[in-house]
Formats: sequence, structure tokens, C-alpha cells
Amino acid sequence: MAKATVSLPQGTRDFSAEVVRKRNYIFNTIRNVFELYGFAPLETPAMENLDTLMGKYGEEGDKLIFKILNNGLDNPAKHDQIRTDFEKVLEGKNTKNVTERALRYDLTIPFARYVAMNYGQLTLPFKRYQIQPVWRADRPQKGRYREFYQCDADVVGSTSLLNEVELSNIYATVFATLGIDVEIRINSRKILAALAEICGGADKMTDITIAIDKLNKIGIEKVKEELAQRGLDETQIITIEKYLAIDGSNEEKLAAATALIGNAERGKAGVEEIEYILNYSQLITNNSKLIIDFTLARGLNYYTGLIFEIKAKGVQMGSIGGGGRYDDLTGLFGVPNVPGVGISFGVDRIYDVMEELELFPETVHKGVKVLFFNLGEQESKTAFALMQQLRNNNIGCELFHEATKMEKQFKYADKKQIPFAIIIGSKELEEGTCVIKNLVSGEQKTVLQTALLQEFS
Repeated sequence: MAKATVSLPQGTRDFSAEVVRKRNYIFNTIRNVFELYGFAPLETPAMENLDTLMGKYGEEGDKLIFKILNNGLDNPAKHDQIRTDFEKVLEGKNTKNVTERALRYDLTIPFARYVAMNYGQLTLPFKRYQIQPVWRADRPQKGRYREFYQCDADVVGSTSLLNEVELSNIYATVFATLGIDVEIRINSRKILAALAEICGGADKMTDITIAIDKLNKIGIEKVKEELAQRGLDETQIITIEKYLAIDGSNEEKLAAATALIGNAERGKAGVEEIEYILNYSQLITNNSKLIIDFTLARGLNYYTGLIFEIKAKGVQMGSIGGGGRYDDLTGLFGVPNVPGVGISFGVDRIYDVMEELELFPETVHKGVKVLFFNLGEQESKTAFALMQQLRNNNIGCELFHEATKMEKQFKYADKKQIPFAIIIGSKELEEGTCVIKNLVSGEQKTVLQTALLQEFS
């Protein structure tokens, strides 16, 4: 009989104990900062109704939503209708007879749905954080997976730009703690809206932002080609090219943007919002630099104001965080005029950056500290009692699962990188002692069993 091939779905991964500990270090760092800034935890289901998700992420995003087939499709009485409906699905349409649920694409839309459903019971402004996996039918590559975690923090019920200041400082605090030097890049969708107005009208906004969002991937010439394909004329494309070419210091960039689009009301408002954030930039930590990036578009349609994107210095990696203001996201669910702003951390990319730069501390590998050798029935009973004393004092321990050669037990400790072995043989049993062996240095000493705890305190 042929051996079955075992594999994982593309874009998904298993995580060993070492990797899980490193990931938990990142999660805990982010979680602690969220709590420090007054955000409360929230969790939502892995799947949402398809109607909740579709149409919220723009043309490109909607294509990446993982749809879930309905149960009951094996019912023979429904086969004729299902065949017809599958044809619609293959054409890119949706039909509730075949699929009416999907895996969540991000945490923001489910959060907006939650706010809409619970709005009357929330204390505003409502500040929540969420750390859960999301799924996207993307092409797997370095730093891009089909299943990955997001860590979001959002505030709803406030238009104050102090929220954006707080969120930028959350980014700075987290990355300072993790030891990653970053650029906190900012722009405003209001500036992009003003650009659209002077390039043919507000209806061009989506076409322009989708094209601009691809600038780093395809280059300016390809962006210009795409803009032409989307119906913009040569004069409009030249204006956009001038906009994308704005460079210099933050002050020089603002001056150039004002000269190009500052006469438009929304453009002026966008510039003023960026100036507000820059006035607080002295609060950003030394390893984080606040940079205006007018090429930043954030292709998601729901953003309406300031937008963020985080780039790690010294590595070739896409953004490791992003977010922005979305002042009427809950209006999509029947609760209009609820302002909101949020940010997200890309944990998988942060992990890859920290691995490449060797930033994980040694303490992150902490697991079992002590292995009690098993040298017989009575010896193991005594070892077990001592092991429980250490465990009750938060010292990780194991008792080897069977009485066997010491060589085998030493190899086990070595493979699991356990730093200490405690050996209780017949002699130690009779004398009420135990041998503590440091498996890193090779040193060992004999202590009374009653004094064992204080040796590890």
C-alpha cells in the first residue's frame, strides 16, 4: 500500500515550541502596551456572514476573501439548483445557496460589526484590542501568508486627533521594547481625495489609490500605465506623478503638497492633520522616526483620514504594521456617524524581522529548568515530591518518564536544552540528599533535599 503524502495547505505553518515562545514574546509585548494605553480585549468569530465582509476591502481585497461552502450541498434534491449557482460562483458572483459565510479577512470589519450590534451598551470612546488569526487567499511568499495573526487596537466614538497621537506612540513603544528600529510613515486620505478632485473628480479616488498603493511593487511607469487604463488623461497622470515625486524633509514635503493641492478644502484639512501629529513627534522614542510619505495610500476603501504604515529599518520586508482613521465604518452596518481610528501589527512579519536581526532575548527560550532523573521506584517517588515543591514555586520541572540508563536521560535533557539535572540514587535516598548538576557548565554539588528549593529561589 502506497504511503500517503502528508502536507499543509499552502500559506499555512506549524509552529514548534521554540517558535511559539518567540511569537508569544511578541504577542505579550504588544498586549502589555495595549493594556498600558487603556485598551480592553475583544474576540470575534473566525467566520462572518459573507455580506458582512464583501464590498468593504475594495476591488482587490474582495478577491482575497476565503469563502466557506454551505453545509447540505450533498442533498440530491438541491443538485440542479446548486449546479446553476456554482456557475455563478465561477463567474465571481455570490449566491447564498452555495456560500453565505467566509473566514475573516481582517479584524477591523468584524470590530465595526460588533460596535454596530452593541453600540447602545458601549462606553464611548470605546477602546479595544484584538489578537486573532485572519485569512487571505493571497499568493504565499516571504512575509505573506494565507493564515496569519493580526494585533489591532481601535478607538471609536471620538474625532480627536489625540487618538492618532496615542496610536503612533503605541507603535513607537512596542517597537522600542522589541528592539526594532522603524519608520512610522503617515499620510492622509484627505490629501489623496484632494488629489482625486483636481484629477477629474471624487469618483477617481479609488482608481488613483489602488494604483498608487502598488508603487513600491511595480514602479512609477507601471503605475502611470494603470492610471491610463483606468481612464485618467495625460494631464491628470502628470499631476499624480508630480505628487508622487514630492520629497525632502517633512516640512519641505508639506510645503510642496500645499502648493500642489492646498487650495482644495480637503487637501488643506489633511495637511493640518499631519502638522498636528508632527507637533507631538517629540514624544516618539529614539528608535522610531515619524515620516510623511505621500505615496502611502492604504488600498482599503474605508479609510477617511490619517493613515499609518510601519517599515523596519535594515531588512528587506514589507510593512510590519498599518492603519488609519475610518470615520463612518459602522455606517455600513446601519449605525452611521461613529468616528473611529485603529492600527494593526503584522506579527508574522515582525517575527521574521526579529529572526533576521537576531533580536529575540535569551530568556524567550525559557522552558523546563530542571530534569529529575528516574533511577528507580522509590527514588522517583522522592523526586516527584521534590519536583512538585519546585513547581509550586514556578520552577519548570520534569521527571524522566521511566527508570533507564543515565546516558539516555542526559541526552533527553540536552535535546530539550534543560539546564539542570537533579539526581537521586540509592545513596542520596538514604542520606536525604540530591545531586544538582549544571548541564551547561558541568559543575555539580550535593545538597540536602530540604534545601533544594532555596538553591533555585
